[in-house]
Amino acid sequence: MKVTVLAGGVGGARFLRGLRTQLRKAYPNGDGGSTAEVTAVVNTGDDMWLTGLRVCPDLDSIMYTLGGANDDERGWGRKDESERVSAELTAYGVGWPWFTLGDLDLGTHIARTSFLRDGLTLTEATARLTERWNPGVKLLPMSDEPVETHVEIILDGKRRIVHFEEWWVKHRAGVPAQRFIQVGADAAKPTPSVRRAIEQADVILVAPSNPVVSIGTILGVPGIRSALHEARAPIVGVSPIISGAAVRGMADACLTAIGVETTAAAVAKHYGSRSRGGLLDAWLIDESDAASAPVIESAGIRTSVVPLWMRDPDTSAQLAADALAAAARR
Repeated sequence: MKVTVLAGGVGGARFLRGLRTQLRKAYPNGDGGSTAEVTAVVNTGDDMWLTGLRVCPDLDSIMYTLGGANDDERGWGRKDESERVSAELTAYGVGWPWFTLGDLDLGTHIARTSFLRDGLTLTEATARLTERWNPGVKLLPMSDEPVETHVEIILDGKRRIVHFEEWWVKHRAGVPAQRFIQVGADAAKPTPSVRRAIEQADVILVAPSNPVVSIGTILGVPGIRSALHEARAPIVGVSPIISGAAVRGMADACLTAIGVETTAAAVAKHYGSRSRGGLLDAWLIDESDAASAPVIESAGIRTSVVPLWMRDPDTSAQLAADALAAAARR
């Protein structure tokens, strides 16, 4: 069994952790792991150069979560962190004072930057970093070429383009986004590893990540959407929206910016049915959104109504099991 997951951020990290748990139950290898292979194609649109270091927020959140080192209370960064280096950088006027990197986290960014400057690709550097954490999931950046999501906003009467993290963290998405710009996307391409992960998958899952700036950014890399359309595996998505609200974060602000309602049905139709040129074969929605199932079905997307809240390891694993079951009903 080979499972490929499109993922980004905290929602993607928690879903992957649940999927790993479920596959260890369903396909045990007798040594605590699984005979199933899981590959995550991860959004890198949040990446940036900061204080001379290459920072990859989504890759790191997923790596830390699967490695048991994530700060679950904050949802990002390392647990048991200190911030002495960031305080020193702020005192020197370097970096973004509103984007604090912990001391342990900085170790990851220094190592990654060293690998990249030694000539490794981002895919190769990620493999080196994950060796330490033994995540049980192969993490692949969506592309080795840099792609950064920028946001056009109007601030103090002036039109500005800022990095996504400035809009997301500094402004808490409180300044309406006029549009999202994937800088570098036109020159990017999926790596051979990403193409193989899509082509050889038995199941492809779309995690409950931000549909605009996580999944949408992955799909914006030329060649990925067509590879998904041609894939032999069923593609099953999990709604990041429950009862008209984002499960986590400020996805509603992103959806509003592109003219999509914050509902499970609207996001499903935004992704579209694969039989009609879109992405999805099937879609999981929460029990609270059951009434919208006929609307989604009428758009050509098979719909399963299941509990979506990932409250703990057991509920996360059950959600993964439900997604795999939906794939089996093709």
